[in-house]
Amino acid sequence: MSIPISADASSRPHDTLREVQIQRGYLESNPASVLYRSGKTIVLCTASVEHSVPPWMAGRGKGWVTAEYNMLPGSTSPRKRRDRGGKVDGRTTEIQRLIGRSLRAVTNLEALGERSITVDCDVLQADGGTRTASITGGFIALSLAVADLAANPDPDPEAKPVVVADVLPRSVAAVSVGVVNGDVVLDLDYVLDSAADVDMNVVMTGDGRFIEIQGTGEEATFDDEQLARMLSLAKKGIRELTELQKEAVR
Repeated sequence: MSIPISADASSRPHDTLREVQIQRGYLESNPASVLYRSGKTIVLCTASVEHSVPPWMAGRGKGWVTAEYNMLPGSTSPRKRRDRGGKVDGRTTEIQRLIGRSLRAVTNLEALGERSITVDCDVLQADGGTRTASITGGFIALSLAVADLAANPDPDPEAKPVVVADVLPRSVAAVSVGVVNGDVVLDLDYVLDSAADVDMNVVMTGDGRFIEIQGTGEEATFDDEQLARMLSLAKKGIRELTELQKEAVR
């Protein structure tokens, strides 16, 4: 069955990313803040540093990187209810764990020293791909936070000095890919995602190593050839995103 695609979605070539816009220093209160736009999806990513680690890591000489993810009430229609009383829905928990895992995979926690960095990803507007946008934008915010640590040494003489290349030897970016009406498509917006027979999120380092692959068939299956095409297209997209990240933190 062929599912009609909107004019906006179908006008973009299937191997092309949505337009990406990156505005660093978006908040005056936090230099490690990034407004990340992927098409109509908009995510505010901030990274905050604490000069301590969780109690279970104290004394080990290692740092910690974690993430929190949230969709603001007005980011979708109808309105999304706020999480109350410390209760976080299952989808939110799953996504913020994915973001945290992805960022830690490219962070040398020993080189960070006993410091914690929390990357907050708040979705201002959702049009598909919020988790992949959060990972890609979140890494930029993380990079800015580490650079700020390196530029402003800790007054404690016993604190480990920060060298950006040591703490972040690799970058990370993420993109979605899927099968829509039999075609492999890169970077699914909401319309494409809703129509997809197969939906996959791919998280990779900037030098081409996989961190995580999440792929499912929606009442459908996919074969080896389609899987290879999706991964190839995802690699192409992540190479392009990596270059945009480099420009943003240069």
